[in-house]
Amino acid sequence: MHTVAHYVDTAAFGGTEKIVLALLTGMDRSRWRPVLFHHPEPGLAPLLHAAQQAGVATRAVSRVNGYAKPVRLLQFASALRSEAPSVFHAHLSSPLACKSGLLAASLLRVPAIVATAQLFMHLREKQLARRLSSWGVHRYLAVSDAVSRKLQENLGLPARKIRVVRNGVPLAQNRCPRNERLRQELLRGMTRPMVLTLARLDPQKGLPYLLEAAVNVPGALFVIAGEGDERRVLEARAQTLGVQDRVLFLGHRDDVHDLLAACDLFVLPSLFEGFPLSVLEASAAGKPLIATAVDGTSEAIRDGETGLLVPPADPAALAAAINRLLGDSGLAARLGSAAAVYARQTFGVDRMVEAVTATYDELLASSRA
Repeated sequence: MHTVAHYVDTAAFGGTEKIVLALLTGMDRSRWRPVLFHHPEPGLAPLLHAAQQAGVATRAVSRVNGYAKPVRLLQFASALRSEAPSVFHAHLSSPLACKSGLLAASLLRVPAIVATAQLFMHLREKQLARRLSSWGVHRYLAVSDAVSRKLQENLGLPARKIRVVRNGVPLAQNRCPRNERLRQELLRGMTRPMVLTLARLDPQKGLPYLLEAAVNVPGALFVIAGEGDERRVLEARAQTLGVQDRVLFLGHRDDVHDLLAACDLFVLPSLFEGFPLSVLEASAAGKPLIATAVDGTSEAIRDGETGLLVPPADPAALAAAINRLLGDSGLAARLGSAAAVYARQTFGVDRMVEAVTATYDELLASSRA
């Protein structure tokens, strides 16, 4: 049996952490022993609780920064050495994530060092740091063709060092019956369509443009589930636009599947993406969906077949697309049904787990050769 040390350096539970949890719980325990390395962040409680419930060991390590950086790096390496991993798998939610873990794994000469790139942003001033952090990685797993291309173009990585493994979701969990009690609670007893967005409250997600679009969709309730530093700014913007009574900020929710079942339409207005998990969840739930035509998202939605794509940062186009689907129930139903079929064919979590563990096997076989 091989020990796999998974590492996240995030502070909150979001899409990346959901993917990590899917891997932790989906790996064949007769072959792989997963261990989760993380920082002691309160926002990771949902991930840690679910991992521990699944029998996965968790190890809290201090962040490697400040004056104590060398000492903490050695402490990280010592904690990693005690688990004797065959595989170190870093989950990168941003281009410079997990640097300390990758360095510790390289210093220990872990046989297989893997990094999943969930997102790639071009930061010219950080190019050297990114190239250095990529030095010890044996294989990058890019969640989309776009991320793979950017890794090659911006970091100079050879194609052979990258494998595209798209994110996956548990398909059965995303098809649940509508919870009418929840729907009425959100709609406050009124009869109106409900437009749902699942996203961190972060500038990346383009939520100000959704609020502007809401002005021109007066009959709908907009429900936004997710937490983040932009909440107060977004609430103030909704007030300024006069849509505060038709926009609900729910914060973090554990009932994502029930929210999807309750909504009439799913919208994700991101300015950039890797391969958005919420789009996969909405597709698996058979919901008509609208998202922006940005790298990654464009690979998750077939425009006009499984959803509608609109230009980013364009509230007029977003509002027009929302009004179109809310006004054409036949089209909305066809898109939702096609999205569910596409999800079953493409986005199953089992496919993702199989591809990831096959990469482990490949690297371990090479290390023994």
